[in-house]
Amino acid sequence: MVLRREPTARQRRLGLELRRLREAAGLTATEAAALLGANRVQITHIESGLTGVSEQRLRRLKSHYACADEEFIAALTAMATDRTRGWWEEYRGLLPTPFLDLSELEHHAAFLHDVAILYVPGRLQTAEYARAVFSSRRPELADDEIDLRVQHRMARQERAVPHEVVIHEAALRIRVSDRKVMRTQLEKLLERSEGDRVTLRVIPFDLDGFGKASSTMTYAGGPLPKLDTVVRDAPHGVVHIDAEAQLNTYRTNFRMVTAVSLEPARSRAFIHELAKEL
Repeated sequence: MVLRREPTARQRRLGLELRRLREAAGLTATEAAALLGANRVQITHIESGLTGVSEQRLRRLKSHYACADEEFIAALTAMATDRTRGWWEEYRGLLPTPFLDLSELEHHAAFLHDVAILYVPGRLQTAEYARAVFSSRRPELADDEIDLRVQHRMARQERAVPHEVVIHEAALRIRVSDRKVMRTQLEKLLERSEGDRVTLRVIPFDLDGFGKASSTMTYAGGPLPKLDTVVRDAPHGVVHIDAEAQLNTYRTNFRMVTAVSLEPARSRAFIHELAKEL
């Protein structure tokens, strides 16, 4: 079988979950391969996402690993047999892989939770705001690459998914460009928050008790909680977090942030007043 040159984040996640099942069963890759009549390298390739796994082989592994969670296996089977070629594939080779992985993650997400401190979340940005963000990058990007990134960011917004956003006042006040761009951006936030898919809450500067819940993040809900994913920016790039203990931490963080934020109606009024100042 031909190895994938660059597995997607979804393909890597499937392999990771199969490795976790194997390790929970106390089997080595060599032992698991023997049970399938395969070799250790094949198991390694499956678990790294370099090759796919058929539904038949996945269910044989499930039996050998003594996994009784049929709902979880069904979710993994759906991941293994999905042949979707998403809209983001047209950007492959043109944009960095993390852009495509995020698009794929959002496409399959049951819901999205965002906590934003310095910038408006990408799925709610105007094209002008996004262009200003990408133009501020150092080293500088070429104009055609900025155009591609803006186009990709706007395309991400076309997929409707339940989206809860908690955004700090700092992100609403920082002018990544000029007053006009910021005013238009605030107006877009108001427009999107009036729909039934986006729930927007604001954290004002004048707030006590925010220090323990200040993590910027995107939390994507999977078909099951154990298949949720957190995406965070890091100094060396984008990090995908999927360990259960860490997921629980970020779930708690989001509840904490939501609890101290303004409720949606007050948040819209708050943004409206900020827009009037511009």
